[in-house]
Amino acid sequence: MQGLLLAAGQSLRFGADKRLALVDGRPMALACALAMRAALDDVLVVLRAQDAALARELARHGIAVTHCADAALGMGHSLAHGVRETAQARGWVIGLADMPRVQPATIRAVADAVVDGGIAMPVFAGRRGHPVGFSRAYFSALSALRGDAGARAVVQAHAARVCELPTADSGVLFDIDAPQPP
Repeated sequence: MQGLLLAAGQSLRFGADKRLALVDGRPMALACALAMRAALDDVLVVLRAQDAALARELARHGIAVTHCADAALGMGHSLAHGVRETAQARGWVIGLADMPRVQPATIRAVADAVVDGGIAMPVFAGRRGHPVGFSRAYFSALSALRGDAGARAVVQAHAARVCELPTADSGVLFDIDAPQPP
C-alpha cells in the first residue's frame, strides 16, 4: 500500500507556512511524513513546485517527494498528481500534512482494511477522519481529480464500499489551521 501525504497547500487560514510550524520539535510536514513512514514502507509527499527547502528536509530523512506544478489549483490536483506518480501502487493511504497527531498504528489499520474495490477510513467519536485508504480500483477517479475538494466526491460516489474503522485515535480529526501550540 502506497502512503501519499498531501503537503502542497497554501496555508491561507494559518497566515504562514504551517507545514514548517514545529510539532514536537520538527516541521509539521516532516512529523506527518515520519508517522506515515512508521506505518507504511512506501511514502511519497506531494509538495508545491517551489518547495525546495522542505523537499531537502524530507529527503534528509529518506522520504520521497514529488512536486505538483498545479498545486495552487487545489487539493484535488495535488492528490491526482500523487496518484499518477505512484500509478503502480495496489492502493493508496492518503494523509494530510496538517494532521500531526494521527498515530502510525491507525495509518497501518487503514492500509490493512483496504480490500479490492474498497475504501477505508477511521472513525473517532462517530466522525470520519483521515487518512483515507483507497484500493487500486479508484485509480482513474483519483488521478482525474481537480479543484479543492480532494477525494470527497469519490467517497460519496462509492459510499457502499466504505469500510469505517472505529478508533480511539483522536488524531484522525485533529488538524491545525491556526497558529497555536498543538
